[in-house]
Amino acid sequence: MMTLANGPLKARVLRCQGQRSGQKNHGDNGPCRDQTSLGGCGRLTTRFHNRSGKFNTNVLMLSELVNQSKPLKPDARVLVLGGGYSGGHVARLLRTLGTAVRCSRRSLNVPDADLVFDSTTGQIPMLNDLDGITHVLSTIPPTTEGQDPVLTQLGSQLRGQSLTWIGYLSTTGVYGDRQGRWVSEDDPAHPSQPRSQRRYACEQDWLDSGLPVQILRLPGIYGPGRSVLNSLRAGKARRILKNNQVFCRIHVDDIAGACLHLMHRAADGPGPTIVNVSDNCPAAPQDLIQYGAGLLNCELPDEEPFEQASPSMSAMARSFWSENRRVRNTLLCRQLGYSLLHPDFKAGLQDCFRQETQSPY
Repeated sequence: MMTLANGPLKARVLRCQGQRSGQKNHGDNGPCRDQTSLGGCGRLTTRFHNRSGKFNTNVLMLSELVNQSKPLKPDARVLVLGGGYSGGHVARLLRTLGTAVRCSRRSLNVPDADLVFDSTTGQIPMLNDLDGITHVLSTIPPTTEGQDPVLTQLGSQLRGQSLTWIGYLSTTGVYGDRQGRWVSEDDPAHPSQPRSQRRYACEQDWLDSGLPVQILRLPGIYGPGRSVLNSLRAGKARRILKNNQVFCRIHVDDIAGACLHLMHRAADGPGPTIVNVSDNCPAAPQDLIQYGAGLLNCELPDEEPFEQASPSMSAMARSFWSENRRVRNTLLCRQLGYSLLHPDFKAGLQDCFRQETQSPY
């Protein structure tokens, strides 16, 4: 029986009616196509219940992700530092596949917490918590000074382990504004926002650490409970129009799937040090709002020209809109062979809609 931090779990498997007509897409940012029909998901959905039988949305797993994945070797031991939205998804995938995982949170009183890591309070894993670890994923952000808490607090301990792979989740923001042009891992970083400059500094520290690190650069992250569907339901979505503006994104399922894929690849030796993890289709934000409203059968928010909307935006929001780039995934999907579960926002939002319909977040 699989176990999580809150005890043994039982799995129920349910099949949704209908058949999914789409096929997986191997990426390379080719022409964007709507490859998934709206009629039924045709997939197995695994829901985990604790001893009381109460459904736990924090351990919802789609079997499509599990079925696409293969377990790591039996002796693999994975340490996930930062078990929030992305890290927790990776940890749950690995556990479902039977891999031993230790996952850190800032408190033990939250889902997926096996140990505490909070550099601000000095709470860090003990040396014996790292015994036998073979793979590490760090999702922990830089400090305000641009230092990496994991390297600062645990660098020497990690160097004492026989590690096959370390993944560091960074951001495609390090590429800066490209005025809508495509970027790949071969393009030099040019971060303009302070938060991206801090991330880039941490990337360099990891690359200089002597550890077997792979930098995973992520764009905007979305998934069940965190998408335009939620802002539309809450009446907070804004349909802001800015000429030629696009954003890139990645579904949380594909973050987990790509991490596991790269762990497997690392068994054959060192891979590329930097990998973009992005879907195939950069898209204008209003396109997502329109598509999401169609799924929910709700009214569209009024159009707002960016120039009129900008004064009422937060400084953080304006900083996102100040950059425009398209991120290539050729390395991940073609050269390294990862097959995206959600190749574009339409497939991803359909998945969010199905999951949230089955069990509201």
